[in-house]
Amino acid sequence: MSRRGLLGIAGAGLVALGASAATGYAVGRPAAEPAPASRSYPITGAHQTGISTPAQDRLHFATFDLLTEDRDDVVELLRTWTAAADRMMRGLPAGELGPSSGPYDAPPDDTGETEDLDASHLTITFGFGPSFFEGADGAARFGLDGRKPALLADLPHFPADALEDARCGGDIAVQACADDPQVAVHAIRNLARLAFGTASVRWSQLGYGRTSTTSTSQSTPRNLFGFKDGTANIKAEEPAALEDHVWVQPEDSASDPGAAWLAGGSYLVARRIRMTIETWDRSSLREQETITGRTKGSGAPLSGGDEHTEPDFTVTGRGDVPLIDPASHVALAHPSANGGARMLRRGYNYTDGSDGLGRLDAGLFFLCYVRDPATQYIPLQNTLARDDLLSEYLRHTGSGLWAVPPGLPAGSTTGGTDGAYVGQTLFEA
Repeated sequence: MSRRGLLGIAGAGLVALGASAATGYAVGRPAAEPAPASRSYPITGAHQTGISTPAQDRLHFATFDLLTEDRDDVVELLRTWTAAADRMMRGLPAGELGPSSGPYDAPPDDTGETEDLDASHLTITFGFGPSFFEGADGAARFGLDGRKPALLADLPHFPADALEDARCGGDIAVQACADDPQVAVHAIRNLARLAFGTASVRWSQLGYGRTSTTSTSQSTPRNLFGFKDGTANIKAEEPAALEDHVWVQPEDSASDPGAAWLAGGSYLVARRIRMTIETWDRSSLREQETITGRTKGSGAPLSGGDEHTEPDFTVTGRGDVPLIDPASHVALAHPSANGGARMLRRGYNYTDGSDGLGRLDAGLFFLCYVRDPATQYIPLQNTLARDDLLSEYLRHTGSGLWAVPPGLPAGSTTGGTDGAYVGQTLFEA
């Protein structure tokens, strides 16, 4: 096991960040040879990276609560974070001096654990929650009266939710994805360091083994139940689908004036879903496939074909019983059962050790991006929580919704008072 493979066991530095556990990264792997600089993404573009970008294998997700009510402090934090994210996504230290230079009697401006590593396809994605715009008393924060999108509201309590307050919400969400877990953790660690005095970590989650494919160049992964997941996910190579289902459009502000600044952005839904692993593992293969609606081996729908064959819910078998159970996950989650609504999923497996009864605290850290959470996510989750056969094996323990601003204009520079920053369209439009 490499030193970075041990990160999930050691959990070094994560206690201070309030991470629940790091065992999700306890996966051995040989040390990789240095990769070329091309393993990096630019921070500029019409949309933030980390959404339709090909999904990496590792995740460190964190939410922050602001400790200030001063608008200038928030803008300065966003400027600082954007400049640091720009550098780290290019494989550079978070600060210009780096971890081993600068004043000897002052803390370094980078923590140093990625000094010998490349960018590892790091993407850092930022989003603003409902509490970013309004306090508990409903009063606007940071002079953002009339700037909160109507669609940006706390998700409702769905049937059978077992939410833990310590795993819900947050003023700002930051999603760091990379091919190397140490690179993803380094990103969140340094953003938390730079936020000292202005924002603090509310909760965080480590993820491994992506559970969706966001590019046709990627094979379909498996979730911890052993089934292929995300077969029909929206792909980066589907620009029309992205426009229809993921990116907020300028015309959306006609019905939601508060969302005018969000054109080119999206809405991020996060759900921490614990799986009752031990109960599932004692279920028969027949039952597992009936509940899922797909074969466990190939991932093909039970109506026939291969993994990518469109399910046929009209095909029946013995006694005219549908081959795909109408209450199976595939049947209820299919766009045809949800008014054609689709979403871009970007979830990860997680394993946070065991509970006091020796059961794995493991499951799916569900992430999805949608243009309209009120029509694309909330009705679907209500249906799944109420009718899905799979829901018996799931328990939702964490939740949140954030508005994800658009990307930075091409050619933008970051840093200083003149640099572009994430959220600029919100504060300066």
